[in-house]
Amino acid sequence: MAINLTKGQKIDLTKGNSGLSQIMVGLGWEPVAKKSKGFLGFGGGNTADFDCDASVLMLKGDLLASEQDVVSFRKLKSNCGSVRHSGDNLTGSGSGDDETIFVKLHEVPSHFNKLVFVVNIYNAALRRQDFGDIKNAFIRVVNPQTNEELLRYNLSEDYSGKTALITGEIYRKDNEWKFGAVGTGTKDKSLEEIYKRYK
Repeated sequence: MAINLTKGQKIDLTKGNSGLSQIMVGLGWEPVAKKSKGFLGFGGGNTADFDCDASVLMLKGDLLASEQDVVSFRKLKSNCGSVRHSGDNLTGSGSGDDETIFVKLHEVPSHFNKLVFVVNIYNAALRRQDFGDIKNAFIRVVNPQTNEELLRYNLSEDYSGKTALITGEIYRKDNEWKFGAVGTGTKDKSLEEIYKRYK
């Protein structure tokens, strides 16, 4: 049974679970339906297209040493091959995970101490969109070998005005991997602006 986390909570991933060598990190969101009058004043709600992008920042000593250490829709696989992105979902439509990232924990080079998972809205300023228009955002960790959901963190705060979310992180401590629920919203307008937080 999956563990539901709250903001700031941390949990062991590999301690006591030595067989866990790979994880799937799923990120999901749903645009809020907005009412429109439609034809002659009649009609139901519609949903705007939101192009949200999930990315992973691979940190050395809590810092982003190079933009080559980012896995995103622009670069679907890390140089070391331990992190792989599922690819870009342009609309966020449908239920379940919108984008997934696979991490081979035992293959992550030892100089990386932390992997940070972020989601930003593509062209947020141009589209005049923010996370106040998105509901049911979450990050979850699954054991892909058994398809068991290990943990889930629902980002249920009001993120109005925020254009990027630092959702969660996995990090090494005492040769074990742990997960931390972050849930921080920012006004960064691009992935490049997010990078600066870790320089």
